[in-house]
Amino acid sequence: MTDTVAVIHNLIDASIAVKQELKKQASLLASIAERMTQALSAGRKILFFGNGGSAADSQHLAAEFVGRFLIERRPLPALALNVNTSCVTAIGNDYGYDLVFARQVEALGQKGDVAIGISTSGNSVSIIEGLRAARKLGIFTVGLTGKSGGKMKNEPEVCICVPSSETPRIQESHILIGHVLCGLVEEAMFGQTVATSCQLVA
Repeated sequence: MTDTVAVIHNLIDASIAVKQELKKQASLLASIAERMTQALSAGRKILFFGNGGSAADSQHLAAEFVGRFLIERRPLPALALNVNTSCVTAIGNDYGYDLVFARQVEALGQKGDVAIGISTSGNSVSIIEGLRAARKLGIFTVGLTGKSGGKMKNEPEVCICVPSSETPRIQESHILIGHVLCGLVEEAMFGQTVATSCQLVA
């Protein structure tokens, strides 16, 4: 039991260490939150997309905007492009999986939206193609990835590279980043500070 407890302590410490390093990119996060706030205030939307665990993060974060995050407020438009299985599988079957997000971005995206592609490795072709399609439409693009940035590092206008090469640590930080963005957007749009609105809602 003692060894197991030590392992748990080490894993938690490792996660905390990565998040401490992530603070160095706080100004980038602030700039993303500002662009998201501008888009939503103008009646535009946020498009999230990812594969696997990143698909789950995309769905989670879209739900925080459409439902609520910390405060009671009007719903905000956000979509996770990986959740429509008929659409994903039809595009994958007819055009190839690399285009499952790009095709949806072309159909649903508008200039003034924000597109957030999430890839732990940074090498997911479907994410890269989705970001490229978004940029062609004049959509502000954001990438969330790991330490190296992978092949997608230079694709979005802003890329947050979590300072770790370990998939679990990267994914833990991606959801933290998403929650930070949710909180900052709510504060900017509805005037209630994140620090005073924390409560259990689920």
